[in-house]
Amino acid sequence: MQWQGRSVRRLTGGRNHPACGKRRYEHGRAPAETHIGENKSRIVRVRGGNTKVRALRLNVASVSNPATGETKKSGILNVEANPANINYVRRNLLTKGAIITTDLGRARIVSRPGQDGVVNAVLIQ
Repeated sequence: MQWQGRSVRRLTGGRNHPACGKRRYEHGRAPAETHIGENKSRIVRVRGGNTKVRALRLNVASVSNPATGETKKSGILNVEANPANINYVRRNLLTKGAIITTDLGRARIVSRPGQDGVVNAVLIQ
């Protein structure tokens, strides 16, 4: 569990004396870190009683072709580039903005697999 409240330290390095302690609404969770593999997901309850689908592993993407407007399911082969982190390419992590190689060609991920549970991508010409 991660705490996402205000830091105990100030920018100068001095100590901040908070008026209140940690609150439950300030806690966060570890990232999903979606890999390429056989489909595996987890349902997580979020604030307000809603749910999110955390994709832990995925091997299929819905790839959209902007030229024709068609969307087809395609297998994910590997991750080519990832502007979020260079090391994600080596680990084959799927995040928004990552460039992936699919059966239909190169595509950029436009969805958030760790939050939506699916990979939606757009073909790159």
